[in-house]
Amino acid sequence: KAGVKDYKLTYYTPEYETLDTDILAAFRVTPQPGVPPEEAGAAVAAESSTGTWTTVWTDGLTSLDRYKGRCYHIEPVAGEENQYICYVAYPLDLFEEGSVTNMFTSIVGNVFGFKALRALRLEDLRIPVAYIKTFQGPPHGIQVERDKLNKYGRPLLGCTIKPKLGLSA
Repeated sequence: KAGVKDYKLTYYTPEYETLDTDILAAFRVTPQPGVPPEEAGAAVAAESSTGTWTTVWTDGLTSLDRYKGRCYHIEPVAGEENQYICYVAYPLDLFEEGSVTNMFTSIVGNVFGFKALRALRLEDLRIPVAYIKTFQGPPHGIQVERDKLNKYGRPLLGCTIKPKLGLSA
């Protein structure tokens, strides 16, 4: 429940037909006991887009319909009890152009700690061409990087070095 009303009243839209410009996500969802799959799927759509647990005075300033994620299809996972694939469509207007960080923070941010769900996993993600075109890409190609590093014939891997790396407990 979205604090003031059930999520499925706003975010479960089985009649919705996806657009070529929608970002589409498939989540494997295991609801808590007593939570119907429609409510769990709608909760994922809400919590990863515009959902909130209380009424907000700014609700009247924007069109929720324009920005909300929509759980448009749910199917049980074959051979698994109480597991479902919930399909969620997100409008491009919800995301900052050219920002992978913004997209992933929205879609897979705090939704994984949501109490209505026992388990949640992002299984698949379709990013439309319209959104991909907003990414500038690297300023030069892989060959320039290999030449700078003088590394050829193997993958180039990187990681963030954290201050705690290498320290014993």
